[in-house]
Amino acid sequence: MKKYIFSLFMALISFAGQAQAQVEMADQFRADGKIYVVIAVVAIILTGIFIYLFRLDRKITDLEKRIK
Repeated sequence: MKKYIFSLFMALISFAGQAQAQVEMADQFRADGKIYVVIAVVAIILTGIFIYLFRLDRKITDLEKRIK
């Protein structure tokens, strides 16, 4: 358990370090107002993935109940 928490903590620290760098493309998107389109597309994709995983989990649970 401690290894898992330590690994998660180290991963978060590395992401925070990378987030500090300046990204010119993101600045340009922000200036043009297109960053909202990018955020919306990413949100739609993530929502679709979560819905797919939730439905898949329900189907697997039903199959496990049928086996027992």
